[in-house]
Amino acid sequence: MLNEQIEGTSILGNGRGSKKSDAFRAFDPRTGEPVGPDFFSASIEELNATAKLAADTRIAFGNTSGKKKAEFLRQIAANLESLGGSLVERATLETALPAARIQSERGRTCSQLRMFADLVEEGSWVDARIDHADPERAPIPKPDVRSMLRPIGPVAVFCASNFPLAFSVAGGDTASAFAAGCPVIVMAHPAHPGTAELAASAIQDAVRSCGLPEGVFSLLFSNNFDIGQALVRRPEIKAVGFTGSRKGGRALMDIAAARTEPIPVYAEMSSVNPTFILPRALKERGEQIATALHGSFTLGVGQFCTKPGLVFLPESGAIEGFTNKLAELTASTPASPLLTGRIKMNYEQSANDRRTLQRAVAAADARGFAVRAELFETTAERFLEDRELSEEVFGPATLLITSSRPEHILEIAQSMEGQLTASIFGNSADLNDHAELIAILETKVGRLIFNAYPTGVEVCHAMVHGGVYPATSDSRSTSVGTRAINRFSRLVCYQGFPQEALPDELKDTNPLVIWRLIDGTFSNGSV
Repeated sequence: MLNEQIEGTSILGNGRGSKKSDAFRAFDPRTGEPVGPDFFSASIEELNATAKLAADTRIAFGNTSGKKKAEFLRQIAANLESLGGSLVERATLETALPAARIQSERGRTCSQLRMFADLVEEGSWVDARIDHADPERAPIPKPDVRSMLRPIGPVAVFCASNFPLAFSVAGGDTASAFAAGCPVIVMAHPAHPGTAELAASAIQDAVRSCGLPEGVFSLLFSNNFDIGQALVRRPEIKAVGFTGSRKGGRALMDIAAARTEPIPVYAEMSSVNPTFILPRALKERGEQIATALHGSFTLGVGQFCTKPGLVFLPESGAIEGFTNKLAELTASTPASPLLTGRIKMNYEQSANDRRTLQRAVAAADARGFAVRAELFETTAERFLEDRELSEEVFGPATLLITSSRPEHILEIAQSMEGQLTASIFGNSADLNDHAELIAILETKVGRLIFNAYPTGVEVCHAMVHGGVYPATSDSRSTSVGTRAINRFSRLVCYQGFPQEALPDELKDTNPLVIWRLIDGTFSNGSV
């Protein structure tokens, strides 16, 4: 019954792709066996057709009212919910993630869509600014100048392997691009194509029912990198959203930069999310912190971009209870499948490279893409000598780094690459004693966390899910929260325009009743 809802072909606006190109299948990570139906890679001709559709609708969708875009976003959410168990069943089959996780992720995805709907319906996100003319100003008269954010144009979105809903077809990149008024072309992830098609059908139906032009949305399948790279090269594409590996993100960045018209790539690529356990916290609640750490680095089989991959500890009498507890929990962790065979291969290679540092390992399980949780341990001195230890291991593993000298921790923090997050466990006295560490971390990460682990990214207005390169390609951006809309918008200034020719957001009468900066003062009234 479920497979009858899946055609296995790309969605090209209101139409479908052909079944003439290369066919591929998803895999069940629990068994490692392929599962039907067949999916068919998009052809270059189909890619070109979607790019033209997106370009043809760019102006019309870009001028769509906030109220209409809000209706569209809410309809997508309702359609995703109406898929019921079929979406959960397919996503579970293709990822081996538990049904409860998929249900939670769908809830997050729909909440995110509705959050952007509320944002654009209210309208103040455009950052409208008005500076009135002053013809009497000397020695040079001042012109009337007004500006606001406008959509950047068609956006290419690449789905993430580890979030089949929240960072995929209808996820944050797509939602924020739609909210900005940008048509979207999504590259489905080959690990969960059936899930992608179901979500894409929900968007396609919303486009139709809301009376929007068909070029607002398309979905492309491909089992290799060629189509995705060709998409980024298309002159119609004006920005890219990507969540994945550093290698993949870097490749897209290079392609985008080499275009005749370079475009921004907003890539979230890699992060080890360092965790610093300060002396008083270790002494007062070491085993409690160890239990929570185990839950964090094994959550989702360690396949979260916010997994704590490095944990720094001061050498003290309290360290033994912490490490023993963490080793005990790691050794008793059931083996679980990773998302793909390639992720499993990379994880096992990385773990093997660290074998001499192994402190604890779970029991083996050879079925499908299953792997063991692993705990590694080293000293700050060795960590400073071997920079490969700072690289991300995508999977259920973490590395403990112990130090007897606080200056070593500062040296490590100073030399560390950019990260999505850094977590600090301590009390007020610890924070005061380690103010220099915190000041360094502010220059390295997008989110500083106190007495909590980074897994779990709240979808809210204030959230920053970004970080200094290579965690992301642009440290000024976030892929979660309402500020994500800024990635897919650009400033446009109108000088000397008559009232009737201005966008509603910039008219003196303020028909949308939004907040604006008028002659340096915020107001939601008319002028």
